[in-house]
Amino acid sequence: MHTPDQKPRNRLWTLFTSMLTISSFTFGGGFVIVTLMKRRFVDELGWMDEDEMLDIAAMAQSTPGAIAVNAAVLTGTRIGGTIGMFVAVLGTVIPPFMLLSVLSLCYEAFRQLYPVRLALAGMQAGVAAVILDVAWGLGKNVVRKKDRVDLVLMALVFIAQWFTNLNTAVIILSAAAVGLARGLIRLYGKGENRQ
Repeated sequence: MHTPDQKPRNRLWTLFTSMLTISSFTFGGGFVIVTLMKRRFVDELGWMDEDEMLDIAAMAQSTPGAIAVNAAVLTGTRIGGTIGMFVAVLGTVIPPFMLLSVLSLCYEAFRQLYPVRLALAGMQAGVAAVILDVAWGLGKNVVRKKDRVDLVLMALVFIAQWFTNLNTAVIILSAAAVGLARGLIRLYGKGENRQ
């Protein structure tokens, strides 16, 4: 296990190889890569805590672009500053770029193969399980804190997503507005207490 006081060059190399490995073996999009990043950078290396990873996952999802790249930008910046950001993004984009370059050459022939269609169907089931694991792990932390507003918000978001056709962007922006309002209330409340 690496420690936070690791030499900067070694730390950047570990960041690059971690992102390269995660990106190479991740199928199913950004939510899956965020799960593996959490395991690597929170559980194994201890470079971030779970709250930071939860914040990164929320910001990566709510900003334009690929979730995996957004998460790499935020994680890399948090771990190694601007250089860390470039290192993390490079490690994240190399595997899909290489794979898509090869697949694009033989896409038509490739997608017609029955074994390939079966493999992709199996990957979809695996991706669903990984996303469920992420939701369970991050949701447990919210429940453990026993904050009523967070619990109600989590339940409302689930209901809105599962039972309505409400646009995901609307749900995310609404949850962000609640979080911003709570932060301002806390900040304003502290200012009042000082006077």
